[in-house]
Amino acid sequence: MSQQHVVGVMGGSGLYDMDGLEDLGEVDLSTPFGAPSDAFLTGRLGDVSMVFLPRHGRGHRISPTEINFRANIWGMKKLGVSRILSISAVGSMREEIVPGDFVLVDQFLDRTRHRPDTFFSDGVVAHVALADPICEQLRQILLTAAAQLDVTVHDGGTYLNMEGPQFSTRAESLLYRSWGVDVIGMTNLQEARLAREAEICYSTVAMATDYDCWHEGHDDVSVETVIETVHMNVNSARNLIRAAAPLAASMGETPCESALAHAIMTAPEAISPEARLRLELLINKYV
Repeated sequence: MSQQHVVGVMGGSGLYDMDGLEDLGEVDLSTPFGAPSDAFLTGRLGDVSMVFLPRHGRGHRISPTEINFRANIWGMKKLGVSRILSISAVGSMREEIVPGDFVLVDQFLDRTRHRPDTFFSDGVVAHVALADPICEQLRQILLTAAAQLDVTVHDGGTYLNMEGPQFSTRAESLLYRSWGVDVIGMTNLQEARLAREAEICYSTVAMATDYDCWHEGHDDVSVETVIETVHMNVNSARNLIRAAAPLAASMGETPCESALAHAIMTAPEAISPEARLRLELLINKYV
Protein backbone atom coordinates (compact mmCIF):
# COMPACT_ATOMS: atom_id res chain seq x y z
CA MET A 1 0.00 0.00 0.00
CA SER A 2 1.43 3.42 -0.94
CA GLN A 3 2.29 6.02 1.66
CA GLN A 4 -0.42 8.55 2.49
CA HIS A 5 1.11 12.01 2.29
CA VAL A 6 0.05 15.09 4.25
CA VAL A 7 -1.31 17.74 1.87
CA GLY A 8 -0.77 21.43 2.55
CA VAL A 9 -2.78 24.31 1.12
CA MET A 10 -1.49 27.89 0.85
CA GLY A 11 -4.01 30.58 0.01
CA GLY A 12 -6.74 32.75 1.46
CA SER A 13 -8.47 31.85 4.71
CA GLY A 14 -11.75 31.42 2.79
CA LEU A 15 -10.42 28.10 1.51
CA TYR A 16 -10.76 26.61 5.01
CA ASP A 17 -14.52 26.82 4.96
CA MET A 18 -15.08 23.49 3.21
CA ASP A 19 -17.70 20.87 3.84
CA GLY A 20 -16.20 17.64 5.09
CA LEU A 21 -13.22 18.99 7.04
CA GLU A 22 -12.99 17.09 10.34
CA ASP A 23 -10.78 16.97 13.44
CA LEU A 24 -9.98 20.65 13.07
CA GLY A 25 -7.22 22.13 15.18
CA GLU A 26 -4.78 25.03 15.20
CA VAL A 27 -1.02 24.82 15.62
CA ASP A 28 1.11 27.85 16.52
CA LEU A 29 4.73 27.30 15.56
CA SER A 30 7.90 29.19 16.26
CA THR A 31 10.57 28.60 13.63
CA PRO A 32 14.30 29.31 13.26
CA PHE A 33 13.27 31.86 10.63
CA GLY A 34 10.72 33.81 12.66
CA ALA A 35 6.94 33.73 12.84
CA PRO A 36 4.74 32.23 10.09
CA SER A 37 1.88 34.24 8.62
CA ASP A 38 -0.64 32.74 11.06
CA ALA A 39 -1.49 29.61 13.00
CA PHE A 40 -1.64 26.48 10.84
CA LEU A 41 -5.08 24.88 10.60
CA THR A 42 -4.93 21.08 10.64
CA GLY A 43 -7.67 18.60 9.89
CA ARG A 44 -8.81 15.69 7.78
CA LEU A 45 -10.69 15.65 4.51
CA GLY A 46 -11.95 12.08 4.36
CA ASP A 47 -8.82 9.99 4.84
CA VAL A 48 -6.43 12.81 3.91
CA SER A 49 -4.47 14.73 6.53
CA MET A 50 -4.50 18.44 5.62
CA VAL A 51 -2.66 21.56 6.74
CA PHE A 52 -3.89 25.03 5.71
CA LEU A 53 -2.12 28.39 6.01
CA PRO A 54 -3.32 31.83 4.87
CA ARG A 55 -0.15 33.33 3.41
CA HIS A 56 -1.33 36.89 4.08
CA GLY A 57 -2.64 36.03 7.57
CA ARG A 58 -6.28 35.92 8.55
CA GLY A 59 -7.90 39.21 7.64
CA HIS A 60 -5.23 39.75 4.92
CA ARG A 61 -2.84 41.66 7.21
CA ILE A 62 0.51 40.92 5.55
CA SER A 63 1.68 42.47 2.29
CA PRO A 64 3.46 40.26 -0.28
CA THR A 65 6.90 41.67 0.55
CA GLU A 66 6.33 41.15 4.28
CA ILE A 67 5.32 37.47 4.05
CA ASN A 68 7.78 35.28 5.95
CA PHE A 69 8.01 32.64 3.22
CA ARG A 70 10.79 30.73 4.98
CA ALA A 71 8.80 30.38 8.21
CA ASN A 72 5.67 29.34 6.28
CA ILE A 73 7.41 26.56 4.33
CA TRP A 74 9.47 25.43 7.35
CA GLY A 75 6.21 25.14 9.31
CA MET A 76 4.62 23.03 6.59
CA LYS A 77 7.67 20.74 6.63
CA LYS A 78 7.59 20.51 10.42
CA LEU A 79 3.95 19.42 10.32
CA GLY A 80 4.76 16.61 7.89
CA VAL A 81 3.48 18.21 4.68
CA SER A 82 5.06 16.72 1.55
CA ARG A 83 2.69 18.13 -1.12
CA ILE A 84 1.58 21.79 -1.28
CA LEU A 85 -1.32 23.06 -3.37
CA SER A 86 -0.92 26.81 -3.77
CA ILE A 87 -4.04 28.82 -4.61
CA SER A 88 -3.15 32.30 -5.84
CA ALA A 89 -4.89 35.31 -7.41
CA VAL A 90 -3.09 36.64 -10.50
CA GLY A 91 -3.47 39.11 -13.33
CA SER A 92 -3.89 37.78 -16.86
CA MET A 93 -1.30 38.80 -19.44
CA ARG A 94 -3.06 37.12 -22.37
CA GLU A 95 -6.38 37.84 -24.07
CA GLU A 96 -7.38 34.17 -23.98
CA ILE A 97 -6.90 33.92 -20.19
CA VAL A 98 -10.16 35.50 -19.13
CA PRO A 99 -10.73 36.77 -15.57
CA GLY A 100 -12.23 33.81 -13.74
CA ASP A 101 -10.06 31.24 -15.56
CA PHE A 102 -7.57 28.98 -13.76
CA VAL A 103 -3.99 28.53 -15.01
CA LEU A 104 -1.85 25.59 -13.87
CA VAL A 105 1.50 27.26 -14.41
CA ASP A 106 4.76 25.39 -14.98
CA GLN A 107 7.34 28.21 -15.03
CA PHE A 108 8.26 31.44 -13.22
CA LEU A 109 10.10 34.69 -13.84
CA ASP A 110 11.42 36.64 -10.84
CA ARG A 111 11.00 40.42 -10.59
CA THR A 112 11.22 40.65 -6.79
CA ARG A 113 13.89 42.65 -4.98
CA HIS A 114 13.48 42.54 -1.21
CA ARG A 115 12.80 38.93 -0.17
CA PRO A 116 14.83 36.17 1.47
CA ASP A 117 14.10 33.10 -0.65
CA THR A 118 16.55 30.43 0.51
CA PHE A 119 17.10 28.51 3.72
CA PHE A 120 20.79 28.17 2.88
CA SER A 121 22.86 31.11 4.08
CA ASP A 122 24.96 32.04 7.11
CA GLY A 123 27.44 29.21 6.77
CA VAL A 124 25.68 26.52 4.72
CA VAL A 125 25.53 26.53 0.91
CA ALA A 126 23.17 24.40 -1.18
CA HIS A 127 22.29 24.65 -4.88
CA VAL A 128 19.05 22.82 -5.69
CA ALA A 129 17.92 22.29 -9.29
CA LEU A 130 15.08 24.64 -10.23
CA ALA A 131 14.86 24.29 -14.01
CA ASP A 132 11.33 22.96 -13.51
CA PRO A 133 10.12 24.80 -10.39
CA ILE A 134 6.68 23.15 -10.32
CA CYS A 135 6.30 19.46 -9.45
CA GLU A 136 4.97 18.06 -12.74
CA GLN A 137 3.39 15.00 -11.12
CA LEU A 138 1.42 17.18 -8.73
CA ARG A 139 0.48 19.57 -11.54
CA GLN A 140 -0.92 16.67 -13.56
CA ILE A 141 -3.02 15.64 -10.56
CA LEU A 142 -4.43 19.17 -10.40
CA LEU A 143 -5.21 19.02 -14.13
CA THR A 144 -7.10 15.76 -13.60
CA ALA A 145 -9.03 17.24 -10.68
CA ALA A 146 -9.73 20.51 -12.52
CA ALA A 147 -11.45 18.64 -15.33
CA GLN A 148 -14.34 18.10 -12.89
CA LEU A 149 -14.87 21.85 -12.38
CA ASP A 150 -17.17 24.23 -14.17
CA VAL A 151 -14.27 26.60 -14.93
CA THR A 152 -11.88 27.11 -17.83
CA VAL A 153 -8.45 25.67 -17.00
CA HIS A 154 -5.26 26.44 -18.96
CA ASP A 155 -2.60 23.74 -19.06
CA GLY A 156 0.76 25.39 -18.40
CA GLY A 157 2.02 28.94 -18.42
CA THR A 158 4.64 31.30 -17.02
CA TYR A 159 3.97 33.24 -13.81
CA LEU A 160 5.89 36.50 -13.46
CA ASN A 161 6.45 37.21 -9.77
CA MET A 162 6.57 40.99 -9.27
CA GLU A 163 7.45 42.72 -6.01
CA GLY A 164 4.29 44.66 -5.23
CA PRO A 165 2.37 45.68 -3.25
CA GLN A 166 1.50 48.17 -5.99
CA PHE A 167 0.18 46.84 -9.27
CA SER A 168 2.29 47.28 -12.43
CA THR A 169 2.78 50.49 -14.34
CA ARG A 170 1.45 50.32 -17.87
CA ALA A 171 5.01 50.33 -19.25
CA GLU A 172 5.92 47.37 -17.02
CA SER A 173 2.80 45.48 -18.00
CA LEU A 174 3.50 45.93 -21.72
CA LEU A 175 7.14 44.89 -21.21
CA TYR A 176 6.12 41.71 -19.39
CA ARG A 177 3.70 40.84 -22.20
CA SER A 178 6.55 41.20 -24.70
CA TRP A 179 8.44 38.57 -22.68
CA GLY A 180 5.65 36.07 -23.31
CA VAL A 181 4.48 35.62 -19.72
CA ASP A 182 0.96 34.34 -19.08
CA VAL A 183 0.04 35.61 -15.62
CA ILE A 184 1.45 38.02 -13.04
CA GLY A 185 1.36 37.70 -9.26
CA MET A 186 3.22 38.66 -6.09
CA THR A 187 3.77 35.52 -4.01
CA ASN A 188 4.37 32.11 -5.53
CA LEU A 189 7.99 31.98 -6.70
CA GLN A 190 9.46 32.28 -3.20
CA GLU A 191 7.16 29.47 -2.06
CA ALA A 192 8.26 27.29 -4.99
CA ARG A 193 11.97 27.94 -4.35
CA LEU A 194 11.72 27.16 -0.65
CA ALA A 195 9.47 24.14 -1.13
CA ARG A 196 12.11 22.65 -3.45
CA GLU A 197 14.81 23.24 -0.82
CA ALA A 198 12.51 21.62 1.76
CA GLU A 199 11.95 18.66 -0.60
CA ILE A 200 8.20 19.31 -0.78
CA CYS A 201 6.23 18.87 -4.01
CA TYR A 202 4.66 22.21 -4.96
CA SER A 203 2.17 23.30 -7.61
CA THR A 204 0.35 26.58 -8.27
CA VAL A 205 -3.29 27.10 -9.18
CA ALA A 206 -3.31 30.64 -10.56
CA MET A 207 -6.79 32.23 -10.56
CA ALA A 208 -7.00 35.12 -13.04
CA THR A 209 -8.80 38.10 -11.50
CA ASP A 210 -8.15 40.86 -14.07
CA TYR A 211 -6.26 41.80 -17.24
CA ASP A 212 -3.60 43.88 -15.46
CA CYS A 213 -3.29 47.33 -17.08
CA TRP A 214 -1.98 46.31 -20.52
CA HIS A 215 -5.47 45.71 -21.89
CA GLU A 216 -6.88 48.97 -23.26
CA GLY A 217 -10.33 47.48 -23.75
CA HIS A 218 -10.82 46.81 -20.04
CA ASP A 219 -10.76 48.91 -16.90
CA ASP A 220 -7.35 49.09 -15.24
CA VAL A 221 -6.89 46.63 -12.41
CA SER A 222 -8.42 47.67 -9.10
CA VAL A 223 -8.73 46.06 -5.70
CA GLU A 224 -12.53 45.99 -6.11
CA THR A 225 -12.44 43.94 -9.33
CA VAL A 226 -9.82 41.59 -7.89
CA ILE A 227 -11.84 40.91 -4.73
CA GLU A 228 -15.05 40.40 -6.69
CA THR A 229 -13.46 37.78 -8.96
CA VAL A 230 -11.67 36.06 -6.06
CA HIS A 231 -14.98 35.66 -4.26
CA MET A 232 -16.51 34.16 -7.40
CA ASN A 233 -13.66 31.64 -7.64
CA VAL A 234 -13.46 30.56 -3.99
CA ASN A 235 -16.05 27.82 -4.36
CA SER A 236 -14.29 26.43 -7.45
CA ALA A 237 -10.99 26.50 -5.59
CA ARG A 238 -12.52 24.57 -2.68
CA ASN A 239 -13.92 21.99 -5.09
CA LEU A 240 -10.51 21.66 -6.73
CA ILE A 241 -8.82 21.04 -3.37
CA ARG A 242 -11.50 18.50 -2.47
CA ALA A 243 -10.92 16.60 -5.73
CA ALA A 244 -7.12 16.90 -5.80
CA ALA A 245 -6.25 16.20 -2.15
CA PRO A 246 -6.88 12.41 -2.21
CA LEU A 247 -4.90 12.07 -5.44
CA ALA A 248 -2.02 14.14 -4.05
CA ALA A 249 -2.04 12.17 -0.79
CA SER A 250 -1.55 8.87 -2.64
CA MET A 251 0.89 10.20 -5.23
CA GLY A 252 4.11 8.22 -5.68
CA GLU A 253 7.64 9.39 -5.01
CA THR A 254 8.95 12.33 -7.03
CA PRO A 255 12.37 13.92 -7.67
CA CYS A 256 11.32 16.85 -5.45
CA GLU A 257 11.65 14.60 -2.40
CA SER A 258 15.40 14.16 -2.90
CA ALA A 259 16.24 17.66 -4.16
CA LEU A 260 18.97 18.13 -1.54
CA ALA A 261 20.66 14.76 -2.11
CA HIS A 262 23.53 16.26 -4.14
CA ALA A 263 22.89 19.97 -3.52
CA ILE A 264 24.63 20.66 -0.19
CA MET A 265 28.11 21.99 -0.99
CA THR A 266 29.35 22.77 2.51
CA ALA A 267 31.51 20.09 4.11
CA PRO A 268 29.77 18.56 7.15
CA GLU A 269 32.70 19.43 9.42
CA ALA A 270 32.45 23.07 8.32
CA ILE A 271 28.80 23.43 9.42
CA SER A 272 28.62 25.24 12.74
CA PRO A 273 26.48 23.87 15.58
CA GLU A 274 24.22 26.92 15.23
CA ALA A 275 23.68 26.35 11.50
CA ARG A 276 23.15 22.64 12.01
CA LEU A 277 20.48 23.35 14.62
CA ARG A 278 18.79 25.93 12.36
CA LEU A 279 18.68 23.57 9.38
CA GLU A 280 18.37 20.15 11.02
CA LEU A 281 14.80 19.66 9.80
CA LEU A 282 16.08 19.89 6.22
CA ILE A 283 19.61 18.47 6.23
CA ASN A 284 19.78 15.80 8.95
CA LYS A 285 19.32 12.88 6.56
CA TYR A 286 22.27 14.07 4.46
CA VAL A 287 24.83 15.47 6.93
